[in-house]
Amino acid sequence: MKRASLVCVALFSLVPLLALAQAPRGYYRFPAIHGDTVVFTAEGDLWKVGTAGGVAQRLTTHAGQETHAAISPDGSSVAFSAEYEGPTEVYLMPLAGGLPTRLTYEGGHAAVVGWTPDGKVLYATTTFSTLPEVQLAAVDPRTGARSPVPLSQASDGAYDQSGTLFFTRLPFQGSHTKRYRGGMAQQIWKLEAGAREALPLTADYPGTSKTPMVWRGRVYFASDRDGTMNLWSMDENGADLRQLTRNEGWDAAFPSLSDGRIVYQLGADLHLFDIAAGKDAALAVTLASDLDQLREKWLAKPIDYLTTAGISPDGDRIALTARGQVFVAPAKQGRFVEAARAPGVRYRHARFMPDGKSLIALSDESGEVEWWRLPANGVGKPERLTHDGTVLRFDGVPSPDGTMIAYDDKDLVLSIYSIPEKRTLKVATSPRGGFGGTAWSPDSRWLAFAAPAPNTFSRIALYHVDDGSTVPLTDDRTNSDYPAWSPDGKWIYFLSDRNLQSVVAGPWGAYQPEPFFASPTRLYAVALAAGERFPFQADDELHPEKSDEGKKADERKAGAAEPATKPEGRTPAAEKPKVSVVVDAKGLQERLFEVPAPPGDYGSLSTNGQRLFWLSHTASQPRKATLEALDVSNKEPKPKTIAADVKEFELSRDGKKLMVRKGDDIAVLDASAGEKADFAEKKIDLSPWKLVIDPREEWHQMFVEAWRLERDYFYDRHMNGVDWPAVLKKYLPLVGRVTDRAELSDLLGQMVSELSALHIFVYGGDVREGRERVEPASLGAELTRDEAAGGYRVTHVYRADPDYPDALSPLARPDVDVRDGDVIEAINGVATLSVAHPSILLRDQVGRQVLLHVARPSGAARDVIVTPISPGREADLRYSEWELTRRQRVEELGEGQIGYVHLRAMGARNYTEWAQGFYPVYDRAGVRVPRPRRRPDGPAHRVRRRGVRRGVPQARPRHDHRHAHLGRGDLAVEQQFPGRQRDRHRRGDRRLRP
Repeated sequence: MKRASLVCVALFSLVPLLALAQAPRGYYRFPAIHGDTVVFTAEGDLWKVGTAGGVAQRLTTHAGQETHAAISPDGSSVAFSAEYEGPTEVYLMPLAGGLPTRLTYEGGHAAVVGWTPDGKVLYATTTFSTLPEVQLAAVDPRTGARSPVPLSQASDGAYDQSGTLFFTRLPFQGSHTKRYRGGMAQQIWKLEAGAREALPLTADYPGTSKTPMVWRGRVYFASDRDGTMNLWSMDENGADLRQLTRNEGWDAAFPSLSDGRIVYQLGADLHLFDIAAGKDAALAVTLASDLDQLREKWLAKPIDYLTTAGISPDGDRIALTARGQVFVAPAKQGRFVEAARAPGVRYRHARFMPDGKSLIALSDESGEVEWWRLPANGVGKPERLTHDGTVLRFDGVPSPDGTMIAYDDKDLVLSIYSIPEKRTLKVATSPRGGFGGTAWSPDSRWLAFAAPAPNTFSRIALYHVDDGSTVPLTDDRTNSDYPAWSPDGKWIYFLSDRNLQSVVAGPWGAYQPEPFFASPTRLYAVALAAGERFPFQADDELHPEKSDEGKKADERKAGAAEPATKPEGRTPAAEKPKVSVVVDAKGLQERLFEVPAPPGDYGSLSTNGQRLFWLSHTASQPRKATLEALDVSNKEPKPKTIAADVKEFELSRDGKKLMVRKGDDIAVLDASAGEKADFAEKKIDLSPWKLVIDPREEWHQMFVEAWRLERDYFYDRHMNGVDWPAVLKKYLPLVGRVTDRAELSDLLGQMVSELSALHIFVYGGDVREGRERVEPASLGAELTRDEAAGGYRVTHVYRADPDYPDALSPLARPDVDVRDGDVIEAINGVATLSVAHPSILLRDQVGRQVLLHVARPSGAARDVIVTPISPGREADLRYSEWELTRRQRVEELGEGQIGYVHLRAMGARNYTEWAQGFYPVYDRAGVRVPRPRRRPDGPAHRVRRRGVRRGVPQARPRHDHRHAHLGRGDLAVEQQFPGRQRDRHRRGDRRLRP
């Protein structure tokens, strides 16, 4: 009995070890340490584990992300950032578990940093900054009172016991770039208690030094001084530098220190470094989890992920490519088909083959993007067609006889793949950019395509499959695209920008108007052989009008679409008579005709021989298009509007049907439809369509594809000297550790950062979110709790340019008139002192009427109605006040001779700021243009062109000054974080100066 008991004890003692071996390993981020406890993020939740490792205990379960944990100095609670109600705010919960308490109501992104010596939670925010810059602030867990740290651009930090703050200047600059040394490189500074100026501690190194931690008179931090982000230490004055860890190739991230031990993220693991022992070891951590985010996921609305749609040869079905999967939907009734079943494979650009029985699509199943043939009915295995993929390929167009596929690729090569011969033909290269519309001739012997000329204008050419010759159809004098063959093979229609009629008459005016071509495009046709009569040419005595029977005979001979019903059992390819295309190269460009249609902004031309179809855009709504049609007739036809708000359309191969996509709906219309066809009646029922994904398989595919896209798109073919295949081999195994979408983004960021290049960003994706999305609202003012006054005192109402009343604070509007010093006693009848902050009473009130009870300092009270704004609008308002006060200061110091124009960024939308600021002061002796942030460089050339150019003498009328449309003073453009954009500005200025 004793021996049996010992055996039982031994077996039971193995249970924890077996559980540890079977529990899954996750992907661990944002660790925090206190004593022998480590808190970290995995699956978007907080977990707790001992410093000896083991099976972690889950602390939070909300669907949103819980990150940036920081354990309190007494070890009883943990502060963290969470999305319980939508925005990322600061929360506090017991370390042993319990209900979290919300501490901030800012509506932005509040990232917990740590704790202050007096027990406040330190966090990074942009709420208190006038410029859109991060700043440290502290919130008292007991009272909810917030106070900003009087430092600009501090993103992280830690206090010592004397009150000295060691902080990281500047936030992460956004681009995943190892060994970054630009103007936004993070550095460590210190601000001593009572000091007015902060002092730099790591100015000796131009790279990144960040995340300071203090212990026993030394500052511990992360730095990439040896090429990899490792742990270092220095004394409190920045001297006596020591390297602690020597990891090669794997960056240390998010370190946290407690009692001489530092925990940090390395790859997907947590490491623990013992300062005294100098020992660094990985923590063996597993998760007691059901890994819910790895379960199969059903998408109820796959149309949200639609990338391409294509119509079948006779218009009875459409092929849908969504989320990398291919489906075939019936136009009316029938079976919804899943055309391919290959988890972890992404399909692109599915199109019907001419026989209607199969599809072609691009697939990365082999590791490269190759052409595959899929059964349109979903029965049978896909067949791989090409085996020579080395770079990303794009949309393929099958030839009418189904034997060839024309496509282009990221190397700017247009190719034809012959299916029977199993070989690829190189058609053309385009060093200036990609290829435009490609279109096969009806006999499959010619391929029309558009490609940019050296002057960047797109020109159309014809490639002869039989002999490999290329015949130019248009020259580089005009921009031409979208070739479309007539079914009889006698004509090619195309679009060309030849109507250069500017809607702006001249450069005179307050805003220096420039020429603008609102309707540059016209329709043209080229006769491929000499002697053809233009179909739109009016009848005359030499060419009288034909009888109805004669017209039908011509249509049958030309192979144009007929309204007849398709005979049973006949394939679409068998319906049309054989056509032999003849191209007479001599004088080809001279056989040009203008189609009698008004000019416009057109694209996507197609024809079935009886009609021309195209999309028409307008300058005021460039993202919306109208589907228009023009009868091919000599009876003075007029364009008809088939459908409005169209995203795309495609004509069926037999020319009888049109697939039209509007918003989230797709319809198949008759190609002969009249004006404003009944889209709703012909809409395809997509409600049965559901899509299932395997997250783990999809994430693996996404990771490899991201690697492949960098390989194919990166500006340097040699990948900055990085062994790119070795990078994939290094990081790919960690994809199996990923348990949610945010972790995949973290791993992607680690991988692409190996290129050490700027402008490589990782964002977006299906990160799980909670159902609650409650946005705080703002009154556009600074409020301070005043118990004696009975409410929250308005200490400052943010000001904005009074010339634009829509930009004013809700309290500054004339009908509201709430001023500095007033006290807000109640919001919607609830006393403001009854809550920790007025934002609690303003949740979900953006854009709604809110009742305020306000008292003047004199004691007079009144009720006012205001409309609160979003936190984002409040940030804009703070920025606007900063701009206004700087402009007023420049006006004062410059005595009206110096203008001030502030540009928040250099994107397209910021041109409005330039127009509002520059033109009122363009004729001053000088104009100051500060750019405090390093942002996109969109209209910079416009700034230079208008600000640097000099005016020329103009006629001067008797009663007025001479006309001027150019600046006459000096332009000073300032850049707070200099870099390559500054250099581009300087070069541009030198070229424009006389």
